[in-house]
Amino acid sequence: MLAPSATAAPSAFGFEPGDCVNRYEHANLERARQYLAAIEAGDRDRALAFYHPEVVQEELPNRLVPAGATRDLAALRDASVRGAQVMSVQRYEIRRAYAVADSVILEVLWVGTVAVPVGTLAVGHEMRAHFAVFLDFVDGRIYRQRNYDCFEAF
Repeated sequence: MLAPSATAAPSAFGFEPGDCVNRYEHANLERARQYLAAIEAGDRDRALAFYHPEVVQEELPNRLVPAGATRDLAALRDASVRGAQVMSVQRYEIRRAYAVADSVILEVLWVGTVAVPVGTLAVGHEMRAHFAVFLDFVDGRIYRQRNYDCFEAF
């Protein structure tokens, strides 16, 4: 585990140029860390600012979104509002981080504290998901995002 949360993680998840990443890849790793830290902080506007205006986010089918979803920037904005109503706190424990050219790949344990009952979870209980996220950057912003979310039973 690289850090208990994206907020607590060192710059670029502790990778430095020369640690098998170049300065460009290092910058993308740091942007990914800052993006997750903004979500953890509940700063929707700051998190949304990491997206390219033409972003496409694909969420593969999972327990919460059985049919999966494809979202543009407006749909991501709407989803962030809905998410804030369901989760009081979120954190991202980064297990692995990789940067290759314009892409960052993260393996993550996501933990969210529910603000409303979800399944068998009462208010204040934690929901957990193990997931991988692939972030493709253009001009320093997230242009494509693919999430593969595996939720623990709730």
